[in-house]
Amino acid sequence: MATNMDKALTQAPAGLEALAQDESAIEIEIVDPEAVHIGIGDLDIDIIPGEDGDDFNANLADEMTSSALQSVAGDLIDDIENDKNNRKDWEKVYTEGLKLLGLQYEERTEPWNGACGVFHPMITEAVVRFQSETITETFPAQGPVRTKILGKETPEKKEAAFRVEEDMNYELTEVMREFRPEHERMLWSLPATGSAFKKVYYDPSLGRQVSMFIPAEDILLPYGTTDLDTCYRVTHVMRKTKNEVLKLQKAGFYRDIELPDAPKTHEDIKQAKDKETGFSDLNDDRFTIYESHVDLDLEGYEDADDGELTGIALPYVVTLIKGTNDILAIRRNWKEDDKLQLKRQHFVHYQYIPGFGAYGFGLFHLIGGFAKSATSIMRQLVDAGTLSNLPGGLKSRGLRIKGDDTPIAPGEFRDVDIGSGALRDNILPLPYKEPSAVLAGLLDKIVEEGRRFAATADVNVSDMGAQAPVGTTLAILERQLKVMTAVQARLHYAFKQELRLLSVIIRDYTDPDYDYDPDTATRKAKKEDYEQVDIIPVSDPNAATMSQRVVQYQAVIQMAQMAPDIYDLPQLHRNMLEVLGIKNADKLVPLPDDQKPKDPVTENMAVLRGEPLKAFIYQDHESHIKVHSMMMQDPLVMESIGQNPKAPQMQAALTAHIAEHTGYRYRQQIEQQLGLALPPEDAKMPPEAEMALSSMMAQAAQQVLQQNQANQQQQQAQQQAQDPVLQMQQQELQIKQQELQLKQQELQMKTQQAQQQLQQTAQIKQQELQLKMQQAQTQAQQAQTQAQLQERKLLADTTAKSDQMELEQQKAALQMQLEGMKLGNKTEETKRQLSAQQQQAGVKMGIDVAKSKEDREAAARLAALNYTKEKATK
Repeated sequence: MATNMDKALTQAPAGLEALAQDESAIEIEIVDPEAVHIGIGDLDIDIIPGEDGDDFNANLADEMTSSALQSVAGDLIDDIENDKNNRKDWEKVYTEGLKLLGLQYEERTEPWNGACGVFHPMITEAVVRFQSETITETFPAQGPVRTKILGKETPEKKEAAFRVEEDMNYELTEVMREFRPEHERMLWSLPATGSAFKKVYYDPSLGRQVSMFIPAEDILLPYGTTDLDTCYRVTHVMRKTKNEVLKLQKAGFYRDIELPDAPKTHEDIKQAKDKETGFSDLNDDRFTIYESHVDLDLEGYEDADDGELTGIALPYVVTLIKGTNDILAIRRNWKEDDKLQLKRQHFVHYQYIPGFGAYGFGLFHLIGGFAKSATSIMRQLVDAGTLSNLPGGLKSRGLRIKGDDTPIAPGEFRDVDIGSGALRDNILPLPYKEPSAVLAGLLDKIVEEGRRFAATADVNVSDMGAQAPVGTTLAILERQLKVMTAVQARLHYAFKQELRLLSVIIRDYTDPDYDYDPDTATRKAKKEDYEQVDIIPVSDPNAATMSQRVVQYQAVIQMAQMAPDIYDLPQLHRNMLEVLGIKNADKLVPLPDDQKPKDPVTENMAVLRGEPLKAFIYQDHESHIKVHSMMMQDPLVMESIGQNPKAPQMQAALTAHIAEHTGYRYRQQIEQQLGLALPPEDAKMPPEAEMALSSMMAQAAQQVLQQNQANQQQQQAQQQAQDPVLQMQQQELQIKQQELQLKQQELQMKTQQAQQQLQQTAQIKQQELQLKMQQAQTQAQQAQTQAQLQERKLLADTTAKSDQMELEQQKAALQMQLEGMKLGNKTEETKRQLSAQQQQAGVKMGIDVAKSKEDREAAARLAALNYTKEKATK
C-alpha cells in the first residue's frame, strides 16, 4: 500500500527514460558571477549582462574605445573652431555694439582730461522699450499660455483645453520660477544682438522641464546654416563648475573620468560684457564645455539597411571639455520608436530681423552707426559748451596769479602780479565759440532717423485731432508700429515653438497626473488632455501693443453701433475687457456659451435677474417651454415684471429662449421622423450628403407639419369644448331640438287619430250603404240612378276628406321643416354672429323668401282642393 502511495498518479510514458539517455549532456560554465556559458551539443549560448537589453538612452562614450573617442573629439573640435572663426566679423560688430549701450561712463583723456564721455542712449532706449512692451504682451499676469483645440470641437475637448491651459500657466508661473527671469533676459538681448536662443530640456536633478536663455555668442552654427531644424551641427558653449560636473558624473549622465584643472579661455564678447557691467573674471574657474548636437557616423553604431551599411550620419549629442578635448557623453538624439531617426530639437531661435545667415540683425547692426554718430556729436556739443563756459588762453610769462592752478569760483577775486602794462595786455583768451546750432540740429536729425528706423519714435498726438475717426487713428498707429508688429509676429512664432517643446516634456516626462483635482475630470486625464489640444502663446501676433488692439476694437464697436443686429455685442464687449486686462471679464459680461444646463425654474429666475440663457440640445424642451409659458401667464409674476423698467428686455429674452427651445424641439421631431440623429449644427458636410439629407428632411418636415396640424386642431376642439358660452348655446340647441321632437310626436299622434276616425267613418258608411243596397235590391233598377249618385257623392266626400287629411299632413310637415330651418338658422346665427352679420341677414332673407314661397304653394294646393270639392258636389 505504501509503495502505491509513493508512485505518481500519472505514470510516465514508456520509453521516455530511454530517449533521455540518448540526448547530449548540457554543460553549464560560469566564467564570472554575472556571465554564464551554456553548451548543448553543438549549440553554445553566452549570457552576458547588458547585451540583451541595450539602453537606448545610455551614454555611448562608456562603451566606445579611447581611440574612437579621440577621433570623434579631434574632428569635432576642428569643426567647432571653424564655426567660431567664420563669425569673427559678427563678433566684432557685437563687441563694438556693446560699447554703444552706454552702461558705463567713459573716462576720457583726449583731447583733454575730463572731456565728455557720455553715450547717446538710442540703442538702450530701444532695448528697454522692446523688453518692457514685449514682456507684458507675452507674459501677462494670468499666464502666457492659451490653448487651441485640434480637430472637431466638442464639450469634452473644451474642458480638456481649459484644464491644459490652467496646468501650463501654473507650471510656467509657479513651478518654473526661472522661466520669467530667463524670458526677460532673452528679451533684453534679442533686440540688441538680433538673435537669442532658448534651450528646452528635462532636468533630472529638478524632476521637471527647464527652459534656459542662451545668448547668441554661446551658440555656434556652421557657415551656410539658415535654420536650426535643418542644421547639421549646433554647438552650445556651456560653463560649469567642477562641482556641477561631478554631480552629473555621479548621476551617470557624464562619463566618469578624472577632471583636470579648468583652463583659462579668452573671449572678446565675454570681456566686453564684463567691462560694461563692471565685473572681472579673475577667479573664474569654470570649465568651458561644448555640447554639440551633430550628425555623426559613429564606429560601431553605423546606420544599416537590411544588414548593409548606408553611411548615413545619425543625430547625436556629444559633450566634451574645451582645452582637454575629453568627451563626457555621447547620446542618441532621436526617439527610440522613430523609424526615420529624425533629430530631436532642443533649441528655439528668436530673431529680431532675419538676416542673410543664421544669425538675425539687431539694433547693433541696424542703428549702430546712428548711435555712434549721435554719441560723437553730443560729446562735441558738450565739450564746446565746456570750453565756452570755461575758456582757456595765453598769458604773459611775467604774469603771476595766486592759485592759478585752480579755476576761479563765482564771486571770487584773486591777486595778480603784473610785470608791465595793463592786465588785458598780459592775457589773451582763445576764441572758443558757443555750441553750434547747426550741429545741434544735425544731432536731432540723426536721433530722429535712428528712432524712426528702430520703431521707437513717439506718435505725434497733434496728427490726430480729438474728433478724428477711429479708422484714421488706427491707420496712423499701423503705419507707426508696422515694423514692431512684424517683430512681435516673429517673436510669437518662436514662443509658440518653445511652448510646444515644454508641453511635450510635461506630457511625456513629468508626473502623469495633475498636481491638483480638476473640476471636470480625474488627475489621470493629464496626458490625454495634452494630446487633444495645441499650445499657443496668449500674445496677439497681429497687434504689437495693447493700445493698437484697443483702437481696433473701438473701430469694431463703432461699426456695431451702425448695425447692432448683425454683431454679437456681448462677445465684442467681453473681448474688449480682456484686451484691457480687466480681471473676471467672464463675470462682468457673461456669455451664453459660458452657461451650463439648468432646470426651467432656475432659468426663469435667471430671466428675472437679467442673466443670459442658453438651451442645450439634450434637454426636455417640451417641459421647458411649458414652464416658461406658464410663468408668462402668471398674473403675479407679470405684475412684478411690469413694475421693472427692464420688463421689455426680460420678456424679449424669455421669448427668445422659448424660441430656442422650440427650435431644438422641432429638430428632435425631425430626427424622430427620420429615425436617425442629425449632424451637429456646426458640422461641415459634403455637398452630396447635404443634398441627400435635405430631401429626407423635406419629407420628414411634411410629416411633422401634418402631425402638428392635427394636434393643433385637437387642442382647438378641446378648448372650444371647454368654452362656457358655447356650452350654453349647445344646451339651448339641445332643448329646442327636444321641443321640436315633442311637436313632431304630437303631430304624428294627431295624424294617426285622424286617419283612424276617417277609416271608422268610412267603414260605417260602407255598412250603411250595404244595408241600404240590401233593402233596395228589389228597387235596384228603379233607384239605380239615385244610388249611383249617392255612391259618387260618398266617394267624393271620402276623397275630399282624404285629400284634406293629406293636405293637413303636408302642412304639418312644412311647419316642422320651417321650425327646424328656423332653429338651424338661429343656431348658425349664434355661431357666426361674431364674424358674418351680413351673411346672417342674407340667410334670413332667403329663409323668409322660401317660407313665403312654401306658404303660397300650400295656399294654392288648398284652393285647388276646394275647387275640386265644389266641382264634385255640383
